[in-house]
Amino acid sequence: MEEYTDTLKANHESAIENATDGVTFGIVIGGETHQSAAEETFRPTDPAVGAPIADVARGRDADVDAAVAAATTAYAEGWGDMTPLKRGDAIREWTAALRDNLDELALLETLEVGKPLSAARADIETGLDFFEYYASAAVGEEGSVPPVGDDSFAYVNRESYGVTGQILPWNYPILLMGWKVGAALATGNTSVTKPAEQAPLAVIRAAQLAQGILPDGVLNVVPGFGDEAGASVASHDDIRKVSFTGSVPVGQEVMRAASDDVTPVTLELGGKNPFVVFPDADVEAAAQTAAVAGLYNNGQSCDSGTRLLVHQGIKDEFLDYYLDAVEDRTIGDPLQDANQGPLCYSTHRDKVEQYVELGEKEGATILTGGSRPDDTELDDGYYFEPTVFDDVDPEMRIAQEEVFGPVQFVLEFSTYEEAIEIANDVTYGLTAGVFTRNASRAHRAAADIAAGSIWVNQYFGTVPGTPFGGFKQSGIGRECGKEALTEYTQSKSVHLALDDPTL
Repeated sequence: MEEYTDTLKANHESAIENATDGVTFGIVIGGETHQSAAEETFRPTDPAVGAPIADVARGRDADVDAAVAAATTAYAEGWGDMTPLKRGDAIREWTAALRDNLDELALLETLEVGKPLSAARADIETGLDFFEYYASAAVGEEGSVPPVGDDSFAYVNRESYGVTGQILPWNYPILLMGWKVGAALATGNTSVTKPAEQAPLAVIRAAQLAQGILPDGVLNVVPGFGDEAGASVASHDDIRKVSFTGSVPVGQEVMRAASDDVTPVTLELGGKNPFVVFPDADVEAAAQTAAVAGLYNNGQSCDSGTRLLVHQGIKDEFLDYYLDAVEDRTIGDPLQDANQGPLCYSTHRDKVEQYVELGEKEGATILTGGSRPDDTELDDGYYFEPTVFDDVDPEMRIAQEEVFGPVQFVLEFSTYEEAIEIANDVTYGLTAGVFTRNASRAHRAAADIAAGSIWVNQYFGTVPGTPFGGFKQSGIGRECGKEALTEYTQSKSVHLALDDPTL
């Protein structure tokens, strides 16, 4: 036992040393890496071993001001007027540099988030796909010429906002950077990006790798805390568009802060997503997919399939396959590619534990998991077992509130109408999974479920070109598709009176 603990710690000590050697994790402004104006730092933690990773500059208002000034200059001095083709070339060159350094970025993301190394690589590769998608899609954006009559001519252009702000979550740092920063830059805006305080390292390195490729000041990164640097980005007078991904309460704060200057916002917030299994489904495939849907990234995904709505006639068969899939997942060192590493930080694990305790008090039954692993080898990390609740009533808090951890909830239904009612009976509406062999039922369920993305006989279906965003309290606006380019531009109508032709 002790031998493995030493190996686990040694693995991470070595990885931290390799990932941080020679790197200054400062504030990236105007193409250079700086200390914060107050010369303060903070230290994100490796959740696998509970150890600090590196000193990071702690940005505050003055640093955001400096970043905005650099972004304003870069926009005025050419980025805003550059053709989409030239901007796209620069973004693709930067993306190529990021791909060349994929191993470094993936290691940083694993160390700061706790996800398995292979999952970190996959997330980053997908994020880079979004950078490239936006770079290409923006070239094809066109204005329009509406018919207005013989005595007038009108055309509509879309113009960038200028300086924009992106406030990133900790669960997918580079992937969400691709979603947000990629769309902003491709449409001619400049960026002031605030990474999550739990996971700033990979984002800082990505910005440093843009130096000498993107013009100075086009991309600026201000690490720090949400109530300091994040609040400054959301409320800044000269940031003309803000995009945020995170919890509903923080999203509401961002919206309030932006409202003082009537700054438009894109908000991608929480989810309590239904995974509906109808009686004609391929039960084994549905069960195996359900385990991945709720436990990928330790359930730390806004689009996790956490509410398993299973028809009563197939529930026993479903649970047999599903529990086997859950219990086959390995918990351990993310550097050794266990299925599940630790949760991202200690207080988040505390919150997950509190929801598990609440579920038991509400009368739900734990079928598997429910506690920290009974393994002293993992005691220093923030691990928690994959957990499944049965006998869940739709009105229970555990069936209504987002847990954001490796916890899934099984609910029964007997009719199509009951399934749709349960699926929609939450304040969220982000994603949903539907498993059925009946095409009509699939289309009807997709129409009836109030969510921004419906995945049929699969889960996690967002790819470049498909818009992603939520209904209800899951958010405002769309990312990932061409709609994201619209989110980062504003339309301008021009009308010109036409004189009668004369000689």
